[in-house]
Amino acid sequence: MQRVTIVGAGFAALTAVRTLRQLSPELEITLVSRAAEFVYYPGLIWVPSGLRTGEDLVIDLRNFFTRMKVKHVAAEAVGLSDDGRTLETTAGAIENDGLIIASGGRFIKKLPGIEHAIVPCEGVAAAQAIRDRVKGMDGGSIAMGFASNPNEQSSMRGGPIFEFLLGMDSQLRKERRRDRFELHFFTPAERPGNRLGPKAVDGLLGEMKRCGITTHLGHKLKGFSPTGVTTEAEEFPADLILFMPGMTGNTWFDKTNLPRSPGGLLQADAQCRVPGFERVYVAGDSGSFPGPDWMPKQGHMADLQARAASRNLLAELAGRPPKAGFKVELMCIIDTNDSGMLVTRNERFNLVLPSLRIFHWLKRFFEWGYLRRYR
Repeated sequence: MQRVTIVGAGFAALTAVRTLRQLSPELEITLVSRAAEFVYYPGLIWVPSGLRTGEDLVIDLRNFFTRMKVKHVAAEAVGLSDDGRTLETTAGAIENDGLIIASGGRFIKKLPGIEHAIVPCEGVAAAQAIRDRVKGMDGGSIAMGFASNPNEQSSMRGGPIFEFLLGMDSQLRKERRRDRFELHFFTPAERPGNRLGPKAVDGLLGEMKRCGITTHLGHKLKGFSPTGVTTEAEEFPADLILFMPGMTGNTWFDKTNLPRSPGGLLQADAQCRVPGFERVYVAGDSGSFPGPDWMPKQGHMADLQARAASRNLLAELAGRPPKAGFKVELMCIIDTNDSGMLVTRNERFNLVLPSLRIFHWLKRFFEWGYLRRYR
């Protein structure tokens, strides 16, 4: 029986499980992750306002693994040997006939004073910390921003910051406390969110202006302190800082010979193969893929890459050439807790629809449908 090992338990990893099992009922699948659980990161934006709790967003995968006939190994990857045929883990070596690496990315935490900032997409604990800090504040300044990987500008995830920012404005207004707070948005980019398309950037900046959010754009960040944010152009106060750094590859990649991109991610081709390694694939935030500079780092893109990687790996195992590619597509709803802006982009068009209440409910319905398959 042929054996496939998957590293990770996020969007790409679980989509790979579903695709492999659908196409190959007899395949032996082993998945390696710290725990048999899936954290639905897009829902973290609703934790500060109480629309979601941590328990709502952490899905126990044991039943899913049983249904999919997946062996779960509670461990972390630490290396690779035998030209990819053996994954080294904290629970021992795991041999495979094919490998899909979907272990996500790692935030770059080199900015001076970054310990004074909360990285909101690090998980449930971070979102809960934001909720508790804001609940305990009588007023003050809250600053939110993001940056990219200096060696690979596309390796970033700034979208959630827009949602935390606009959601915080909405939350404080509902609590009738908005007049006691200053909200700041900062980023080294002159046109933040440019990967969403020009219309989306204009819409977001216009919404910030309408909400009275002060913007600090186009200047390199120098660091954080317990009381503020410093850029090359200015320093402004912040009693609470939310910051999304750029992303790079996992530390265990350093103990392998896997080819890396300039930003430290795993190099991939258009079929999600890792060049120079037979039957080794990558999907999601772990990889650097050929495509337009606006290619997003988001769950939807990870799903598309995982489907292509899975189909191509099965083709190779069957002795066929891997030909499946993936569509480059950005699809998101930038939510404000009670409404949302719909943005889609592919290589043919870029659609931006203004913030409407129905898009908020559409995002919640999508969450319900997406998580239902794993419960």
